[in-house]
Amino acid sequence: MSRFNYAIFPIRLRSARKVKGLSQERLGILAGIDESSASARMNQYETGKYAPDFLMAKKIAEVLDVPTAYFYTEDDLMAEMVLKFHFLTQEQKNKVITFVDAIEN
Repeated sequence: MSRFNYAIFPIRLRSARKVKGLSQERLGILAGIDESSASARMNQYETGKYAPDFLMAKKIAEVLDVPTAYFYTEDDLMAEMVLKFHFLTQEQKNKVITFVDAIEN
C-alpha cells in the first residue's frame, strides 16, 4: 500500500480526533458509521489497516472540523497551512491569496 495508507492519513486522523477530544467510537458514530462497528472501523483507519473512501474521509473531516485535504497532504508544513487557512475568515483568506500572489512576482 502507499505511504498514505500507512502513515499520513492515520497520523493526521488520530491527531485531529484527539484535538477534538473524541473517542474512536464517538467519531465513527458522528461520521455515520453504525454503532456496532464504529470503534473498530475508526481503529482500522487510525492504524492504517484500511483507508476510508473519499466520502467517508469527508464526513470524518466535517465532524473534526478540518478540511479533507488535511488528511491527504503529505508535507507537514503544507498540512499546517491547509489547517490554518481553513479557520480564516473569507476576508483573511483573500488577504493571504493576495499576499502569496505578491511574493510570487
